[in-house]
Amino acid sequence: MTEPPDDTRREELGEFLRSHRARLTPAALGLDPGTRRRTPGLRREEVAQLAGVSATWYTWIEQGRDVSVSPAALGRLARIMRLTAAERTYLFDLAGRRDPDAPPEPALGEETKTLAAIVDTIATPAYVLDRGWTALAWNGAAARLFAGWLDGDADRNLLRYVFLSPAAKTLIADWEARALRLAAEFRADYSRHLAAPDIQALVEDLRHESPFFAHAWQAHAVTDREGGERTFTHPEDGFLRYEQTTFLLARHPDVKLVVLMSA
Repeated sequence: MTEPPDDTRREELGEFLRSHRARLTPAALGLDPGTRRRTPGLRREEVAQLAGVSATWYTWIEQGRDVSVSPAALGRLARIMRLTAAERTYLFDLAGRRDPDAPPEPALGEETKTLAAIVDTIATPAYVLDRGWTALAWNGAAARLFAGWLDGDADRNLLRYVFLSPAAKTLIADWEARALRLAAEFRADYSRHLAAPDIQALVEDLRHESPFFAHAWQAHAVTDREGGERTFTHPEDGFLRYEQTTFLLARHPDVKLVVLMSA
């Protein structure tokens, strides 16, 4: 996914705040509406006062200038402007900040069964990963391809398979380059779960058990998970080439559906 330029983000942030400021009424926030209000909504100075920031600083944000916006200030603006949960998320995304008060991601629950049923309808290898990259569901084609990971009683974690299983080094073409790429992709997800004990434990286990992972992790490389060609040398089916596509669930963006289409 291509990220918009910073100036586009800042312009959109300014327009978003102006739009929502115009929807507010002084009376709703306990302010005197006065008699010389020429524009609808609150004045910039009033929003700044309520948010505990300077009027100049707030004006610069609305103008799309390159200023630093803290999560705390964004939270106050969201409360003042009576933003919905979706609007608050959008505000923090535009500002490039993580919302410290974001609600925890809802549990998958019965959706896991639905995901398994969907994966079963896909003819080519397909599987679903949770936030720690452990497989939640997979189809028969994926189990056949990933011998030692999705078949039998193997550990279902993709990272453990790639970095610790000898079978992965034989199966995955150009294993070293792919393993380095996977570590960089996982670090992009890792930043969203720094306080999660299970994710921390996974990383520490891998660093201890795999010198190659420890080396890759120490490099601090970060990259988005992207699709593209994936090649394998299968013990029974020989050389295989696929095009990989990854989908994110709308309500669970840390859950990934990975599909390998025959190339």
